[in-house]
Amino acid sequence: MVLQLEDVSLKRDGQWILENINWEIKQGEHWVLFGLNGSGKTAILNLLNAYHFPTRGKITVLGMEFGKTYLGEKLRKQIGFVSSSLQDKLYPNDNAFEVTLSGAFASIGLYEIPTDEMRQKAGALLEELGCNDYANRRYETLSQGEKQRVQIARALMADPSLLILDEPTNGLDFIAREQLLESIERIAAKPKAPTIIYVTHHVEEILPVFNKTLLLKKGQVFAAGNTREMLSSEQLSSYFDIPVNVIWENNRPLLSKKQVVSGTM
Repeated sequence: MVLQLEDVSLKRDGQWILENINWEIKQGEHWVLFGLNGSGKTAILNLLNAYHFPTRGKITVLGMEFGKTYLGEKLRKQIGFVSSSLQDKLYPNDNAFEVTLSGAFASIGLYEIPTDEMRQKAGALLEELGCNDYANRRYETLSQGEKQRVQIARALMADPSLLILDEPTNGLDFIAREQLLESIERIAAKPKAPTIIYVTHHVEEILPVFNKTLLLKKGQVFAAGNTREMLSSEQLSSYFDIPVNVIWENNRPLLSKKQVVSGTM
């Protein structure tokens, strides 16, 4: 089992942010965590990374049960995390190669001397993700799409068992988005790929490799299961509380609002 949340609830500032979350991720599964803004996605990610601890319930990530195991660096080295919140913490004057190398130590910035093997691996990851042309450029000078690719390379440096991609296409134009999604699909298709959790509120970003989806609504699990079932017109109409239509093209869903035709007299 990669991840297990059992009746997990989280209260912050007197408000229940999450209530009775049950979620299991097995080896070999890639999941979408789908939710609108304010649904509790960030709260779940903070729990998975041990930034917060549940008010109630039990969390086990990669065999480590919260509250019974020292987590810290041990857990975070096994989780690759790509997020805009992390992007703001990275040192802007570090170049893309240095940012990538820091992932080997699960640190912000380089405080230890990387080995030659680490350097070779960082270079190989940057090449694989198409970042060679700007490997020596300062992180702050990169475009949003370039920053996201570097973040993914950084996240893969420690060979994580779990890779969490939090809204990775935010701020990207159509071409940059599709290029990044192609890179993610290649990573997921590898024989020894980490388990991936892809967090989004855009249906059209969901790739065929994500075979499972959890729909989160107002801090609770609305539904969870096979992606095709979760992203049906009927299921999403119920989720959004408005009639919507889902069409699948090239094994990816497209969402539109249904046109309601008024009756005539």
